[in-house]
Amino acid sequence: MKQLKLTILFLIINFGGLAIGNWLMGAGPMGDWYMNINKAPWTPPGWVFGASWTLIMICFSIYLGKLFTVKYTQKIKIAFLIQFILNVSWNYIVFNQQLVLFGLITILLLTSLLFVYYFKLSDQVKKYKYLLLPYIIWLCIATSLNLYILVHN
Repeated sequence: MKQLKLTILFLIINFGGLAIGNWLMGAGPMGDWYMNINKAPWTPPGWVFGASWTLIMICFSIYLGKLFTVKYTQKIKIAFLIQFILNVSWNYIVFNQQLVLFGLITILLLTSLLFVYYFKLSDQVKKYKYLLLPYIIWLCIATSLNLYILVHN
């Protein structure tokens, strides 16, 4: 029951974070700046972003519900807070401020933190760590898209 309550709490927090990130990005992918830059040939269509983030946040929330049930430490809380800040701020940094290099640094830090979750923080919830794979895979794709924009614009 505790895990279910925590999972619901993380669903609210994580989807709330997506909403904040969306709000902070301003015109975002529909803005003139993004529409007119050179994007990677492998940039997915717009609907993929929403579908991916929905799956990612559901999986991540289930993972966090289990992790916080089994291993509730200051280190885990800080890792989640840093993840949340990096995830939400990337939209603002890249889409609103067009700071692509700073965005790349932000997403590299976020991706690194997800690898820490996967390899270092999941020791007591090993079978749940696979729920991190959609997030990690998406961040690797997003990092490549961010890098392409940096190099080709």
